[in-house]
Amino acid sequence: MKGQGRRSFLKTGILGLPAFDVLRGRGVAKGGALDPAPEAGARPAFKLGLVTYELAKDWDVETIIKNCEATGFEGVELRTTHRHGVEPSISKEQRAEVRKRFQDSRARLVSLGSTCEYESPDPAEVQRNIEETRRFAELAQDLGCMGVKVRPNGFPKDVPHDKTLDQIGHALNQCGDIARDHGVEIWVEVHGRGTEEPQNMHQIMEVCAHPAVGLCWNSSDTDVVDGSVQSSFNLLRKWLRSCHINELWRTLPPWGGTAAAQQPKTTMAGFPEWAKPYPWRELFGLFRGAGYNRYTFAEIPASCEPLRLMRYYRALWEYHAA
Repeated sequence: MKGQGRRSFLKTGILGLPAFDVLRGRGVAKGGALDPAPEAGARPAFKLGLVTYELAKDWDVETIIKNCEATGFEGVELRTTHRHGVEPSISKEQRAEVRKRFQDSRARLVSLGSTCEYESPDPAEVQRNIEETRRFAELAQDLGCMGVKVRPNGFPKDVPHDKTLDQIGHALNQCGDIARDHGVEIWVEVHGRGTEEPQNMHQIMEVCAHPAVGLCWNSSDTDVVDGSVQSSFNLLRKWLRSCHINELWRTLPPWGGTAAAQQPKTTMAGFPEWAKPYPWRELFGLFRGAGYNRYTFAEIPASCEPLRLMRYYRALWEYHAA
């Protein structure tokens, strides 16, 4: 982007958020405890946001802000490689402009969605991902973001699972030091075939044991046990720092069935195969009870009618969150 002007950069690539006192917690009270739960009947303390994956993958910064403001989406997570162009390669001047643009809008730039992962059996590859995490943490600091999303991405072949989980946890501990030094957090997405199992994420986080590293709930089939996410939530609750939500229609049909019943698998490129109803009202009730007051980011496929979809999505989110 060398030589690109300020206004043209905003049109082809980028968006900013007021700085947070991050490690004291926005949604996490002193000592790491979640803030007290709101009174019954109150509006939820948590907000609706948007991950640019994949509804907004082809939108520039101006379009992201405009569409979020038009539909009531209050926060944004910018996924890497998308048209917005917010990447570690951008200049200090471009970073300042992105930050200001968000500060001047109703949509907050909350986080950056990287694809950094640490399960490779090649130590050099793991170190490369740790250094890439450093670059994203520097970018997040300059933009005033709260966090950087990273992920496990399944188990490598012919490596004991416990060894991989411990390796990921140790790498994340190093990333936690990096995040602390830049005044941001690392959010580990509950992600990857096998690694997304709640007990495996629990092991990763126990090994990591760093106050600047938390979890990004990912609303997957693996959360659901006998129609409920209560046991998975209890297992991971103390690390909750962010949340991705997806298809809010994943509920039981009106003609009956049980919460544990299988639904026809829904397969979309780049998304999991969802085969279970998801108890959204229960999840949001658990968020209320835990005092969660950050963001639930919609991570949904692209649409030929994005504004119409976003307005319906917000209405359905408000129903489930009530």
